[in-house]
Amino acid sequence: MSTATYTHSQADSLRHYIVDVSNAARAFAAALFAAQERQFIAQEVRVAPAVSERARAKGRRQLFSLAEHYESSAPSLCAELRSIAARD
Repeated sequence: MSTATYTHSQADSLRHYIVDVSNAARAFAAALFAAQERQFIAQEVRVAPAVSERARAKGRRQLFSLAEHYESSAPSLCAELRSIAARD
C-alpha cells in the first residue's frame, strides 16, 4: 500500500480563495446591473394608453352614482367621492 501526500501553501490557497470571491462578486454585480438596465429599458418603452374623454365622463358618472347611493349612510364617503369625481 502506498500513501500520497498533498502539500500546498496556505498563502496560495488564500490567494485563490480571494480571487474566486472577487470573481463571483464581479459576476454578481454585472448580472445585477444588467437586470436593472433591462428593467429601465422596459419601463421607458411602456406607454400608458390615453384615456378618452368618453371613458373619463363614464368614470365620473359612476363616482357620482356611488356618492348618491351612500349619501344617507356615509356622508363623509359621499363628499369624498364627489370631490374625487370633480377633480380633473
